[in-house]
Amino acid sequence: MGSSADSERLFNRQRTLHEILGGGLVADVILWRQKNLTLGILLVTLSAWVVFEKSGYTLLSLVSSVLLLLMSILFLWAKSAAILNRPAPPLPQLQLSEEMVNEMAASIRSRVNVLLSVSQDISLGKDSRLFFKVAAYLLLIYFAGGLTDFLTLSYTSLVMVLTIPALYERCEDYVDKYIMMGYRKLLQLYVKLDEEYLNRFQNWVLEKKKLS
Repeated sequence: MGSSADSERLFNRQRTLHEILGGGLVADVILWRQKNLTLGILLVTLSAWVVFEKSGYTLLSLVSSVLLLLMSILFLWAKSAAILNRPAPPLPQLQLSEEMVNEMAASIRSRVNVLLSVSQDISLGKDSRLFFKVAAYLLLIYFAGGLTDFLTLSYTSLVMVLTIPALYERCEDYVDKYIMMGYRKLLQLYVKLDEEYLNRFQNWVLEKKKLS
């Protein structure tokens, strides 16, 4: 790709989409590099969605039923193995290592601190642009939640994750070009609104303070 195409990349990124997604198995699945695995995930998820929607099962009741069945099978297997002098069920060591727990806790702590920092900046009015972005995302989630239930929303989100990035990777030059054009126009509109209304409102507030 030429330099002009590189300069039109979203967020001026230098890495490929595969690298941004981690470059491992997850990225391969999302971008359909492992077609059989991706298709399997979609089919299993679709089957689960149909089961929940048509059978009347809830997630909690289905998980409880599966766990009860699994525990019963293992319990009877272990008891019969002890009576018949057969080997017990081959179960792995079911425990979390201290290192794994510490890594998970550190990762969660880091992300929560970032979220709290962003929330503080928005609440104190330090970043107007970020406020409008977050407000738009929350409104989108609000309207999406009003149109469907959580299960359908989760399935739809998974389908989008497994289709939109792959389609974007195939047409990223065109997509980046038109999104950047739209972004520049929105930025111009934001600057215009900021100059005409927000600055005028701030000046009005300052005048009121001086008069009082």
